[in-house]
Amino acid sequence: MPRSPLLVAAVAGLLIALGGCGLGSGEGTKGASLNVTLDFGSKTLLDTNEPKTDGEDTVMRLLQRNAKVETRYGGGFVQSINGKTGGTDGDPPEDWMYYVNGIQAPKGAAATQVHDGDSIWFDRHSWQATQNVPAVVGSFPEPFLHGRDGRRLPVLVECAELQSAGCDKVVKQLADLGVVSARNQIRSSFVKESLRVLVGPWVAVRDETIVRRMEQGPSASGVYAKPAADGKSITVLKPDGKPARTLGAGSGLVAATAVPDGFPIWVITGTDDAGVVAAAGALDETTLHNHFALALSGGQGVDVPDLSP
Repeated sequence: MPRSPLLVAAVAGLLIALGGCGLGSGEGTKGASLNVTLDFGSKTLLDTNEPKTDGEDTVMRLLQRNAKVETRYGGGFVQSINGKTGGTDGDPPEDWMYYVNGIQAPKGAAATQVHDGDSIWFDRHSWQATQNVPAVVGSFPEPFLHGRDGRRLPVLVECAELQSAGCDKVVKQLADLGVVSARNQIRSSFVKESLRVLVGPWVAVRDETIVRRMEQGPSASGVYAKPAADGKSITVLKPDGKPARTLGAGSGLVAATAVPDGFPIWVITGTDDAGVVAAAGALDETTLHNHFALALSGGQGVDVPDLSP
C-alpha cells in the first residue's frame, strides 16, 4: 500500500543526509534530550538527557549516533530503531513519527537542526485513526522553555475566568519553571507567534474554532479524546479512534493541538471547574512524561489514547 503525502512528510527518517553532508562541526548541541518509545509513549526503548552529540547535529544524525537505525526506500525513511520496525505491512499499520519540543516536525529528520535544550521524541504508533498528531504534551515543560526552531516564544494563558483556581494554578506551574506568561481572557488578545494555553471548562474553551475540532476526534485534531459539545463528558478513544470509556463530572483533560504549520495550542479543560483544577494540577513534567494527552478522573490519570486490551 503506498504511503500518503501526509504520512511521508511526518515519517521520522525522511530525507536522510547523503554523502556525509550535514551542518558541520561545532561546539556541539547542549542540553538536548532523546526519547524513543512505542505505542503512543507506553513503552520506552531509549530515554536520555545526555545523548551523544557531535557539532551542530541534525535530528537524524543525533538518532543514528545514539541508536541502531535502519532505513528503506533508498535511505529516505526510518524503517527500524533498535530492531523495532515500522511500515504499512502490519495490521494496523504503524510507523515512526517524531516531535521536537512536543511539536510534530514539519520536515524530515535530516533537514531539522537540533538546538540547545531541544527535546527529541520518536514514537512508533498506529496511524489507523489519523496520520497527523500536530502536538503532544509528553515533552513538558517543552515547548514553553525552548519554543520552536531554537527560539523561545511568548506564552499566553487564556482563561475562561481570570480569577479562578484552575487559571491561578496553571500560571503558577509555569512560573515555577521560569516561564513568564501573560494572563488574559480567552480570545481577548492575539499574538501571531505565541504559545497559547486555554484554561476553563469545555463549554468555554470550545469557542476557539481550532480547539472545537477535538469534538470530531483525532482525524480533525490529533487528540484521542472527544469532549461532548455540552461539556458534560469526555470520551477517551482507542488508537483506532473508537470509544474506550466516557468520563463524567469532575473529569479533566490536558491536550495540545494545532493547525497545519501553526503554533501549538494547549488545552487545560474539564467537564466542570473541578475537572479544570484536576487538569491544571497535572501540568507537571513527571505526570505528563511520554503522554500524547492525559485525562483525569477520580484523582487518577487516564491514558489518551486508551491502550487497554
